[in-house]
Amino acid sequence: MWLLPAWVLLSAVGAGSAQLIFSGTDVVQRTDCNKTVILPCYVTNLKENNTNVMFVTWKKQGNIIFSFDGRKQEFFRDPEFRSADLVSQADLPKGIASLMLSSAEAAVGNYSCEVTESNREGETRIELRNHSVLKYETVPQKKTGIIVAVAAFVVAAVVGTVLFVQDGYTAQNQAGLGLIVVPAVILVPLQYVMFGIVFDSLPQAAFALIGLHVLGYVIAVVGFALCVSACPPLHGSVVIAGLAIMAIANLLSLAYVFIMGSRMKDHPRPGKAVEEPLNELQSNVIHEKYTVVDTPWP
Repeated sequence: MWLLPAWVLLSAVGAGSAQLIFSGTDVVQRTDCNKTVILPCYVTNLKENNTNVMFVTWKKQGNIIFSFDGRKQEFFRDPEFRSADLVSQADLPKGIASLMLSSAEAAVGNYSCEVTESNREGETRIELRNHSVLKYETVPQKKTGIIVAVAAFVVAAVVGTVLFVQDGYTAQNQAGLGLIVVPAVILVPLQYVMFGIVFDSLPQAAFALIGLHVLGYVIAVVGFALCVSACPPLHGSVVIAGLAIMAIANLLSLAYVFIMGSRMKDHPRPGKAVEEPLNELQSNVIHEKYTVVDTPWP
């Protein structure tokens, strides 16, 4: 009677030993700065540690994009993934079956790594995502551009105010009013850049606020034109109304960015990211000679 339970137990142990075990992350995030993307695949319980008895298959959304037959030393690559290659063929017997792709071919989606060693096999899945960050940290060029633009507007507004507040309504007063109104157009693209720093794609509310800003600027310019053509100026209230609308649009934009930015910070996307240096790994490993197979793997 004890033979049957023993046989079942031995079968279960044997079945468990036939399963390869994987370690590592299940999410990889990339940025536009990556030249290559590495999808990690690490087997921890190889026994033979011999390339000749190993077979590696990489799939995307269930379709084979790359495979390596260790016994025949043959590779297969899908035509859309011609850059696909093992990170290091020499390290494959150590359980490293990671895949390297060019950034241009590494489309976001779900990938799977299947490894076979003799009669033992296993599979792990990896999701490739675009790296999404709360973009308050702009690149130095954008920071410099924003600072220069704001500084130019502030200088023009200060000089314009000094000229405008002088007695009478002379050419100096008109020039001062122009220096206050006309350079305010700088604030419109700055508002667009500010939204672009925070959001990957601008929401409708952002376009509405930009539109309100443009409307305020148009009103201010029309008021300025009316003031210049009349002496004494009779339409200063139109200029003030336009500038007030622009100021309100700016304040609402800052409040919107602050609120939405806080929400994005408090609710980041799920999943654990691989450190970016992994994706910046250089392809300077020495590969053994291989044969490329141009026909799909059966």
